[in-house]
Amino acid sequence: MSVRAPLVQEPAAQPELTTDAMVVLGVVVVAIVLFVTERLPIDVTAILLIVVLVVLEPWTGIDPTTGISGFANEATITVLAMLILSGGISRTGIVQQLGRRMAAFAGDSIRKQLFATVVATSPVSGFLNNTPVVALLVPVVTDVANRGNTSPSKLLIPLSYASQVGGMLTLIGTSTNILASDISARLGADYPELHRFSMFEFTQLGVLVVITGSLYLIFVGHYLLPERVPPRADYLEEYAVKDYVADVAVVPGSPLIGTTVGDATDRLGSEINVVQVVREGDRSIAPRRNTHLREGDVLVVRTARDAISALEDATGVEPVGRPDSAAALSEDDGEGLVTELVVALDSRLVGERLDPTRFREEFGAAVLGLRRHGTVVGERLVGRRLAVGDTLLVQAPPQTIDRLSHGDDVIVAREPPRPEYRSEKAPIAVAIMLGVVAVAALEIYPILISALAGVVAMVLTGVLEPNELYDAVEWDIIFLLAGVIPLGIALEGTGAAAYLAYLVVSTAGFLPAIVVLWLFYLVTGLITEVISNNASVVLLLPVAAASAAGIGANPFAFVLAVTFAASTAFLGPIGYQTNLFVYGPGGYRFGDYFRIGAPLQLLLSVVTVLGIAFFWGV
Repeated sequence: MSVRAPLVQEPAAQPELTTDAMVVLGVVVVAIVLFVTERLPIDVTAILLIVVLVVLEPWTGIDPTTGISGFANEATITVLAMLILSGGISRTGIVQQLGRRMAAFAGDSIRKQLFATVVATSPVSGFLNNTPVVALLVPVVTDVANRGNTSPSKLLIPLSYASQVGGMLTLIGTSTNILASDISARLGADYPELHRFSMFEFTQLGVLVVITGSLYLIFVGHYLLPERVPPRADYLEEYAVKDYVADVAVVPGSPLIGTTVGDATDRLGSEINVVQVVREGDRSIAPRRNTHLREGDVLVVRTARDAISALEDATGVEPVGRPDSAAALSEDDGEGLVTELVVALDSRLVGERLDPTRFREEFGAAVLGLRRHGTVVGERLVGRRLAVGDTLLVQAPPQTIDRLSHGDDVIVAREPPRPEYRSEKAPIAVAIMLGVVAVAALEIYPILISALAGVVAMVLTGVLEPNELYDAVEWDIIFLLAGVIPLGIALEGTGAAAYLAYLVVSTAGFLPAIVVLWLFYLVTGLITEVISNNASVVLLLPVAAASAAGIGANPFAFVLAVTFAASTAFLGPIGYQTNLFVYGPGGYRFGDYFRIGAPLQLLLSVVTVLGIAFFWGV
């Protein structure tokens, strides 16, 4: 292990805090506030950054060409291509098959279940974007827990964390790694130690992190997680749906006879959500607005308590009690399935107000309940603005669940009953992915070219249909990269990064270099909890490199520390999108992440920093 001594050297001259640097730092503050408060969607914030930087060109130095350069940046296009390749792999069902095989091994042993979860997640996340990996495995892992009589709460946070540490195995494991590689190459003009990362540049350190994190999750972490969701949970009981459901019959002479479900909703009030129509023993699940009503039809409705009482005086309908409706909803048979849907990262539902009637029309599922930040929303659902990670309890026909599992708007928290995957294309998809990795690893062509070639190969071989290319891309990540890249250029060009580095050196320069490296890891981890991991890399990599040079340390070591810390955000559900995906299905509270994540973050900070010192020197 090579650790450079804390050199006693002449302090560097203090960089001047110019007006240009102050303006750029002001833009950084505004960006952080917008990321933290989420007043605007993340992609809109990114576009706003481009506009502000270009408008302030006299101070930021960002002209229109540089402002939009993020869209043509190698990192952005590489991430886009890798997302499409991940989408192709997911269409074959190979990840789910891996998960099911590990589930068969797990049985009812919590440690075997955790081992299966980690082994099925971490290695795959080294080569596929970990966001779709977690989305695909949430229902598989939930099923593992339920079949083993284990609370899903014990396995879902470990699933997310295992995907994060697995993403550090290769260059293509996360979008953050690819972006950090691009920034490192750009900084190489000023720091000879820095360069573009190779495919397996830091794999040895990634293996160390994966092993450490896995051992912690398997042998320690589950003791720190409470059982928020019981095994084989009764969804209707968990969401207290029975308190908000009633049956009302269409009585003889009712003005609703001959009209539609939509007309009934308009007459009875916007709070009324018709989730079933029962006619002579047959049930219509999540009926469309144009479904016609007859005398004697029973409408199963979900609404607020006071609205249920108001139905007693409604014209044309007569309450017939709630026991039958509760039983009908709980019939998990061939007609209707009750499951949870998690609002995905790039879902069109994000920011929209919940309208159960419109949701039923667009998605074919009836909304029964809503869980947000681990808390069930009991009363009025109508008009609630949806956010990433919100969990909707729905009932829908099996074919609808199958269709939703292939979409990008929601993550289905149970395995589809009749999944349709292109399993016959799995060997081809794997071969294409291996080819992409091999070409990049052997440096025959850059990862950008090999990834784009892989995208073309997946379309030509039928792994992906041409119209599926766009659905596979998480466009908010692409816009985020495009927006923060010119911000990083402005930080470097105006001297703002150099000034921040001077502040670090002047306050911590008396410490050993390895301690300063560790502090950068911790600071990056904390910042990533409140802004995106890609944004934290853009802001901190130039500062880290300049700080390392200021204390006579190895800039590459500092770049690696920031990169690893930005991709391992364990303290809360906000810092990393996969943490949000398991929030609702696990029934977690905010503090659950900190309880299990804080010791892991501290442990990995030490292991990562010592590993960097051993492999590359500080």
